[in-house]
Amino acid sequence: MTYFDHAPIFKLYGGQEEWSRAERVHCETIASRSRLHNWHIRPHRHSGLYQILYLHRGRAVVCLDEARHAVAGPAIVEVPQAFVHGFEFDEDCAGHVVTIAYPLLARLVQLLGPRAVLPAQPLIHTLGRGAGTGLRDAFAHLNAQYLSRDDFRDARIEAWLTLIYARLRSRRAATAPDGPPRARGLEHHGRFGELLEASYAAHHDVAWYADRMGMTAAHLNVITRAHAGKSPLQLIHERLALEAGRSLVYTSMTIGEISDALGFSEPAHFTRFFRKTAGESPRAFRQRAWDQGRRAAGRDQIPASSTGVSAPASPRA
Repeated sequence: MTYFDHAPIFKLYGGQEEWSRAERVHCETIASRSRLHNWHIRPHRHSGLYQILYLHRGRAVVCLDEARHAVAGPAIVEVPQAFVHGFEFDEDCAGHVVTIAYPLLARLVQLLGPRAVLPAQPLIHTLGRGAGTGLRDAFAHLNAQYLSRDDFRDARIEAWLTLIYARLRSRRAATAPDGPPRARGLEHHGRFGELLEASYAAHHDVAWYADRMGMTAAHLNVITRAHAGKSPLQLIHERLALEAGRSLVYTSMTIGEISDALGFSEPAHFTRFFRKTAGESPRAFRQRAWDQGRRAAGRDQIPASSTGVSAPASPRA
């Protein structure tokens, strides 16, 4: 489909390097990015990222694949990975955009139970006045914690995100996109993502994933390149590197412990892999991230981990 094939794949709209390797969620106001683009976010897509738009006030046109939907606040739009989406906002629009990495979403689903399963299609929720006010406060608190450098920042972010996600899953979408059904290739891409999330530390090759999906490795390669712009092997390596980066930044595990946890036979193999994918050694990556955290926080400690426990001020080998 021409429309889909020409939709660019972004980490965050308009930027290629804005998403930290170790960060699992990004939060900003609608105005902060839309104002830079004349309130018009052109159709694009994300790989490995789930997006929630909260429109508190104003009107917008929401483009989902080839369908256009007029939406008035308060409302919420959920967009799974790989779906083409864009927005045309009125200049008085207010609200927030939250972008979540799928590993964190998997954790939320596991915490909240089977009823919290991710929707397969984009959803549009129209909100009543009471629900809109409660969610407005929740998104405002989430954004405030995202911008802060307070103790237990990551734990607080995760708490507000869990509350928001639980509220979304406890209500039915008032409006669902009326466009064409989900393309078969997009379903396969989502299935590959699920398998990868469950098995990345096992170091399976592309053929293993393709076999479990009932297709050839070549067919899987076509699917991931169409929907993520990358080969299956690139996505496998990126998922391992993401988990490695999170462990280096947010825990005090040694290089050897991280190597074992991620299924490498020995630390030297892990170090070579990480240097190749991240462009620097695990030790250098950790030190640089911790130094940045100290400077941002204005004190001699690294950012709080997602469990609320700060790692030591000096990295261990």
